Amino acid sequence: MESKKHKRKTNHVVIVTSDAVDANVRQFRIKPWLLQTIIVILCVVLGAFIGYFIYEERIWVDTWKTVNQKNTELTDQITLLEEEKQELQAQVESQNEKIQILSETVNQKTQSESELARQLEEQSLPTEFPLTGSASMEEAQEGDPICVFTASAGTMVVAAASGTVTAVNDDGEYGHNVWIDHGNGYVTIYRNQGDVMVNQGDSVVQGTTLFLIGEENTTLGYQMMKDGAYINPMDMLAISG
Repeated sequence: MESKKHKRKTNHVVIVTSDAVDANVRQFRIKPWLLQTIIVILCVVLGAFIGYFIYEERIWVDTWKTVNQKNTELTDQITLLEEEKQELQAQVESQNEKIQILSETVNQKTQSESELARQLEEQSLPTEFPLTGSASMEEAQEGDPICVFTASAGTMVVAAASGTVTAVNDDGEYGHNVWIDHGNGYVTIYRNQGDVMVNQGDSVVQGTTLFLIGEENTTLGYQMMKDGAYINPMDMLAISG
């Protein structure tokens, strides 16, 4: 007959001792299934811890990657904004230069217009001598102020200032007369027997020829009005002198 094999029971013993002299030694018997259970639990806990650590590490890596990506995007945006800022600054500087040039141009134009207006105003004041050459002069003692000049042949009677010829008339004493309105309240009147060189409505400038003095018309009667009243022409001639 075959001998029966008995299954041997295995027990695990845990010995607890101390390094004290009078310490007792304690033994604890642990059944195999309990030990296996503890080992399984420890493995599960350790696996869970390792899995959690790996999961957390992966989350941290993904988060770090996301942060790095955001930082890169922000850096790119900052770089782009800096470039746009530089371009805008360049445009502003260019516009400022154009504004400066335009301002200088306007100032120059304003100065030129002011200078031109001053020159025109000066040219509209009847301060110039009404003859191109020398002449002797007498002043009327009675009636409206008038200067009577006697000039030599070849001399020209000229406009004392810029203006508009408002009248060309026959003159009972001098032959003809020419009236020039200078647009500033001044009107000058030129009386001579020679041929009139301008027509009514003509615009004249300072020095425009009105009469040509010949042997038979050497006398010029010269009068001036200011705001409708006669004044002495010599008062204005004295200003230019």
